[in-house]
Amino acid sequence: MSVIQTHPTAANVRLREAPQLALSTKRGFKSIVAGGLTGGINICIVFPTEFIKTQLQLDSGRNIMTAHHSVMFPYRATVLESKNVKLFNGSVDVVKKTINAKGLKGMYKGVSVLLCGTVPTYSIRFGVFDLLKGHFSGRDGNLSPIARLGCGMGTGVAEAVLLVTWVETLKVRLISDQKKKVPLYRGPVHAASSIIRNEGPFGLYKGFAPTVLKQGSSQAIRFSVMESLRSWYTGGDSNKSVPKPLVAMFGAIAGGTSVLGNTPVDVVKTRMQNGSYSSSLECARQIARKEGVRGFYKGCLPRMNRVCLEVGLAFCIYDTVMDVFKTVWPSN
Repeated sequence: MSVIQTHPTAANVRLREAPQLALSTKRGFKSIVAGGLTGGINICIVFPTEFIKTQLQLDSGRNIMTAHHSVMFPYRATVLESKNVKLFNGSVDVVKKTINAKGLKGMYKGVSVLLCGTVPTYSIRFGVFDLLKGHFSGRDGNLSPIARLGCGMGTGVAEAVLLVTWVETLKVRLISDQKKKVPLYRGPVHAASSIIRNEGPFGLYKGFAPTVLKQGSSQAIRFSVMESLRSWYTGGDSNKSVPKPLVAMFGAIAGGTSVLGNTPVDVVKTRMQNGSYSSSLECARQIARKEGVRGFYKGCLPRMNRVCLEVGLAFCIYDTVMDVFKTVWPSN
């Protein structure tokens, strides 16, 4: 009895290809560190425009009574006229009056608390987005249009809940307090302790709902537009880099789009955090009744200038830091 061994030939052997691994977009701790560096550099550059925007949004004016005298009774007022007079006539007027009264330091009132909040906010922003992108991206490392919106929304909600709401509340209170003859707060820590003592811990979370809505919609729009523009330029190739000037331009477009989409929410948020209204709905009704549709877009131009600059710089700085990390902090 003979045993015949058959050896497989190349013709009848099928090698199973190893599954192609998706390009990992989860950069872990690097994204958090790079985001923090991006936030610190950014806020030092763009804070004056944020200061101008907040001052204009808080400037609801004051009523001044003017007496009119008739010819027959020159020494007795016959008609009293009420007129609403604004403190500022525009962005340039805010700069002039602030510098004349407080010096250049006045343009940076409240920057310390915002700086302390912005660094961790940017860390959360880019860290969470990279985490979500790594989880929901396809095999090619790209997100679908719906996934871009969802990841951006999740990023905005996370940063609003953890940091942005109470940081923005302190910033608005400090800037508003500067307008008083005798300021109540000596600094961010004193402002926070005073609010907690007088209003409870939830005083720091005034305007929570509009803040979550604002941050969620902002990041949904920004990251969605930015990722779409990147994908358009690279043709969907996640290994292809985008030149930094184009990154800055794409970021500015993304930021401007988000401003047009949610400035009304930002106005309601700012008014709420100033402590003047009991609810967001009441605040919106009062703005609509007293100031009309234009009231919801107060400070839109300076906010547009700030956000376009901030977001364009942010994505450009972030990409630059991550490129440096590839050399000084290589991945395993």
